[in-house]
Amino acid sequence: MKIELLYFEGCPSYRVAENSLREVLAEAGLMDLIDMIEIKTEADAQQWRFLGSPTIRFDGVDPFARGEADYGVDCRVYFTPDGLRGWPTKDMLREAMMSMAG
Repeated sequence: MKIELLYFEGCPSYRVAENSLREVLAEAGLMDLIDMIEIKTEADAQQWRFLGSPTIRFDGVDPFARGEADYGVDCRVYFTPDGLRGWPTKDMLREAMMSMAG
């Protein structure tokens, strides 16, 4: 599975998302590498269809997209069971990975 984590350097949430993703992968016994993609400019954001930092994609699909198409170098908000957060929960990541695996 190809895993991408898109972020911008000033984002306070992408490291939390990265650590959670690495933990979920390790729990599942997966050795898949995470391709860290830094978004530096608005042009990058448009090119990568970047919905905000952090954005996580599995095989090119963003399982957390909710129909948005507002690309830009911004922070992203996730709708979690605990309310709005700057990153998906580990349970959300597990579910997304399982749904992508088929």
